[in-house]
Amino acid sequence: MAMAKTPIEIDEQALVTAAEVLGTKTRTDTVNVALREVGKRLERLHALARLGEMADAGDFAEFLDNKAAYRQ
Repeated sequence: MAMAKTPIEIDEQALVTAAEVLGTKTRTDTVNVALREVGKRLERLHALARLGEMADAGDFAEFLDNKAAYRQ
């Protein structure tokens, strides 16, 4: 993983809150974990959009028409 030192101003209260939510101890860990979480959120949003496209295309119709098919 590539790391870069970047001097930035950070909202201290937001950092404290993020550390509490994320369970991190240091500023660096908090910022890095928060950035990774944002990346994961984007991946989930893309996956959800793909599922929506699949649903619109009827890819799940067989499960709606046949309850036994999705209970296997």
